[in-house]
Amino acid sequence: MRIKVTAEDFRVEEQVDLPLDPHGGYTLYCVEKRGVTTPEVETMLARRLRRPPSAVRFPALKDRSAVAVQYVAVQGRGPAWAEGPGFVARRMGRASRPLHPTDLRGNRFTVVVRDLVADEAAELGARLAMLAREGLPNYFDQQRFGSRTSTGDLPGRRILLRDAAGALHAHLAEPLEGDPPEVLAFKRTAAEHWGEWEVLFNAAPRPSNFRSVLTYLRDHPDDFRRALDLVTPRLLSLYVEAYQSLLWNRIVARYLLHRLGEPSATVEVAGERLPLFPSLAERLGEGVTIPLPSHRAVYEGDLADVVTEVLEEEGVALADLKPRLLRRAYLPKGSRPLLLQPQQAGATSPEPDERFPGRQRITVTFTLPPGSYATLVLRAMEREETRKEHETRNTHHGERRS
Repeated sequence: MRIKVTAEDFRVEEQVDLPLDPHGGYTLYCVEKRGVTTPEVETMLARRLRRPPSAVRFPALKDRSAVAVQYVAVQGRGPAWAEGPGFVARRMGRASRPLHPTDLRGNRFTVVVRDLVADEAAELGARLAMLAREGLPNYFDQQRFGSRTSTGDLPGRRILLRDAAGALHAHLAEPLEGDPPEVLAFKRTAAEHWGEWEVLFNAAPRPSNFRSVLTYLRDHPDDFRRALDLVTPRLLSLYVEAYQSLLWNRIVARYLLHRLGEPSATVEVAGERLPLFPSLAERLGEGVTIPLPSHRAVYEGDLADVVTEVLEEEGVALADLKPRLLRRAYLPKGSRPLLLQPQQAGATSPEPDERFPGRQRITVTFTLPPGSYATLVLRAMEREETRKEHETRNTHHGERRS
């Protein structure tokens, strides 16, 4: 089973309630992108519209290895059309405020699943229908953990434990799973010349926020805390949110094992095997949520015991879960639904796969609520033995899983 063989094989379309206001001070655009990240589109769109970067904000991020249809609000008036490498933007109207994540109703996915043997292709549609009926845990998936280091650590953990030097070292000198090639090349230099800030400044990619941080370190070589706070706020938020998400996954996995017993299967996320359970919707009931770990989160009963176990194993406490080192980044508050059930799910009949002769492909469609992961659903559709075989092969070859 393969997904994202081409960008067109994986299409996601935001479903959004646009706050249209003909007299508003923002222009709303529908953006279709491929081969670029959402922050890259923000930067390019701001340049083309001659706006500061802060004037262009998407309410959600989408992966580069897909075709994504998203919505964005731009401060001020804008033209009917704008485009750049990897994206086109079409004006939809005006609004009196920026778009917010709460404006999103969900995401509609259309995915071509390739390289299937005949019996596997025949049963994938039925397995998707089963997941739609029975549900699966709403784990954060691999895309959330692009800041994982080669040792499995996360810069966000170091930030929350107030290790400014360690967090800054991860940011500047440790390869992270989501780093592009030019950043990896710079980090090799940074690891060899750590503390030689002039050398690192001259080696840093241009343009990049690395140079702003290193400019400060040249003048204040030991002030790691202030230097860390100069990292792009959105990136710092992604760092701490990744660690929060890892803890949430572990809490949910442990809680479900305590409550439901032996799992029917597992799925690997960020190097950890997380349990899946049959008939989860029926066994849990509707509306169950689990608070996101933070210094103000409240847990009760058996769940509180599970949280204590997980945090003790990590060497952290709930009181630590506030990024006190940072001035401009925060952990999200609130709760996340425990149950994920794909809606409006369907699959085509198998057909010959032109990319893999002798194999078959199908196209699946489904809708998920905001913040849920299609890749998790797709991997849960696989047979357990096939999924483990793919995960082992990818680990062996050092490939990054989708």
